[in-house]
Amino acid sequence: MSTSRKVVQKVFAAEVDEGVGSKVRRSIGSPQLRNLTPFLMLDHFHAPAGAGFPDHPHRGQVTVTYMLEGASLHEDSAGHKGKISAGGVQWMCAGRGIIHAEMPQYAPDLPEPRGLQLWVDLPKEYKMVEPSYQELDPEEIPTAYPQGEDGPVKIKVISGKSHGAESPVRPLGGCWYFHVIFSRPGTVFQDLPAGWTAFIYTLKGAVRVGSDPTPQGPYHTLVLSAASNEAGVELTATEENTELVLIAGEPLDQPVVQYGPFVMTSREEIQKTIIDYQYGRNGFEKAHTWKSEIGHL
Repeated sequence: MSTSRKVVQKVFAAEVDEGVGSKVRRSIGSPQLRNLTPFLMLDHFHAPAGAGFPDHPHRGQVTVTYMLEGASLHEDSAGHKGKISAGGVQWMCAGRGIIHAEMPQYAPDLPEPRGLQLWVDLPKEYKMVEPSYQELDPEEIPTAYPQGEDGPVKIKVISGKSHGAESPVRPLGGCWYFHVIFSRPGTVFQDLPAGWTAFIYTLKGAVRVGSDPTPQGPYHTLVLSAASNEAGVELTATEENTELVLIAGEPLDQPVVQYGPFVMTSREEIQKTIIDYQYGRNGFEKAHTWKSEIGHL
């Protein structure tokens, strides 16, 4: 019998305003949960009509955008553009620098866009790599059925491995990301790499973690223990239509110095980043000349 991790910290993600008209529930990155290496921020966002995230820069981190409902358009200074549909993911490595826009797509037959954006710190040696993308449409994300297709649970493998299914996403630095969906009450054990930081964010229904009898409701980030003998985590849905994401990452033994969308390992590197951005160099060559089409409609 594998030993399960347990909940060691619980943070409720209250809804606040962010960007232009958007609503977000932020847990990681809030005062209640500032540091959880390698994770920098988790936002559960809702973008009503007229909302969005117009042109803005990044350096030194990865942003992972996973759409739960609706669709979002994106465009950047490297000439990349596209759409993330419900159930799809964009894994963007900002590296040395990029400017991009993320704007919700609206249509009479589409629900208002909702999704999750996770910021993951890059290992120091990858901070200044060229920007890159890994994108998967909904049908390209592998699905695991731990108890068969008629079982109570399916797991969308956004990155990592689960019950014989493996994602094609290859992050710089270790990161596993699962969307766990229970159609009815049931239990599943998900293996996780030993020693990695791991957390759950609850979306719907109620779930028990490990041997704890307490059901955990929606909009909570549950930080998990990481003892060497804990092979993974046991999840038990106590209600129908219970959904959560389970995310694990390899901890980084490096300082985190953050200034808005710039994440480096020293104040000197941040000062250099600000100067690079101001003078349009070292990855920010188009900082003052490029304008997205979607951010200025």
